[in-house]
Amino acid sequence: MYQIEKLTKTYTQGKRTVHALRDVSLRIEDGELLSVQGPTGGGKSTLLQALGGLDRPTSGSVVLDGKDLATMNDAGLTRVRAETVGFVFQNFNLIPTLTAQENVETALVPAGMTKEERARRALDALESVGLGERADHLPDELSGGQQQRVAIARALVKNPTVLLADEPTGNLDEDTRDEIIDLLEGLWKEQGLTLVMVTHDSAVAARTPRRIRIAKGRLKELTGA
Repeated sequence: MYQIEKLTKTYTQGKRTVHALRDVSLRIEDGELLSVQGPTGGGKSTLLQALGGLDRPTSGSVVLDGKDLATMNDAGLTRVRAETVGFVFQNFNLIPTLTAQENVETALVPAGMTKEERARRALDALESVGLGERADHLPDELSGGQQQRVAIARALVKNPTVLLADEPTGNLDEDTRDEIIDLLEGLWKEQGLTLVMVTHDSAVAARTPRRIRIAKGRLKELTGA
């Protein structure tokens, strides 16, 4: 469970102070599916980065399972990202010279397991997203939707309890978008994940049980699906 209290993030851009988040408070239950909407530059991705321990807030707390990510040391944050939180990004972020299976395996390197165990778990993860037969393909041999499936497999191979997705369908056409959201919804239900999705797409947000909007750094709760 997440408990966010009075989360604030400011930074300097030239001579201007930018208020990316302003006193944001939010509770996210275990196993919840939540979408985050709002204009570009409104604070959506900043919130997601704080939830994943990728960026420290200026003030406030981000408590995940009783531990405050805002005050946790770097080693602790690295452990959270390696074991508890999975990330999916708009641009897939696959390594072009590695096969689909090798890309998924990269998420397991910090775990210190054997090469054989990494390979087995990576293949299982690819099969769970319908890409077991494409394990030996390079990213440029895959469609955009298939590349995003690889990225989802990479995020899930370490068995996280939280999945954070930043515009996961932003680079996809409508049909492929729907396939990816179907996949994410299915994995959310099957694995009991806490799933937080940032999206500009109202059609995607409308499918989630809970929606919030962030604009000018301030949060507003919206009606769910």
